[in-house]
Amino acid sequence: MDIMAILGIAGSVSLLAGWRLYLSVLATGLAMRLGALPLPEHLHSLEILANPWIMGIAAVGALAEFFADKVMWLDSIWDAVHTLVRPVGGALLALAIVDPSDPAMQVIALLLGGGASLAAHAGKAGARAVVNASPEPASNIAVSTVEDVATAGLLYMAYEHPAYAAGIAAVLVAIIIGLLFAARHVLRRLFSRREPRIET
Repeated sequence: MDIMAILGIAGSVSLLAGWRLYLSVLATGLAMRLGALPLPEHLHSLEILANPWIMGIAAVGALAEFFADKVMWLDSIWDAVHTLVRPVGGALLALAIVDPSDPAMQVIALLLGGGASLAAHAGKAGARAVVNASPEPASNIAVSTVEDVATAGLLYMAYEHPAYAAGIAAVLVAIIIGLLFAARHVLRRLFSRREPRIET
């Protein structure tokens, strides 16, 4: 597997961890446990994710996140609590993916993985703040469900087809940038409407 594929997998997993850290850990562990995800030799450090204790904790976290993420404003509180957790988790996942015999690559993976997870988390939290401004709860549930399905599907694609992992990471970056700009635009419009007009 070439360096671009490795970095693509690390980037994809880190970005997805910024959306759903526990689901990313659980899905990866399950895939390895069930033999659906045969890992190349350099990715065997990820086998720790198939440990029953780690999978159990990830399952509890994923279940809690699944329900918390579908309740208006509770999802924003959940995101705020995980502002530090997701970037650290994404950085560690990226670190586990790269070749442990290359310290320079490990440092790069750690920094880029943490940054990618933080950016993805910020995009998700910003978009969710916009969705929460909507008066009906259906949009919140729909957006959360799309995130669940997209995370699981893109994790599968990144691991099963490493050649496409860099493309998946690039698409995720584009989506996250779009979410950040959209959230900024909508929030600015909302706050500008609420500003009291000063009559002269």
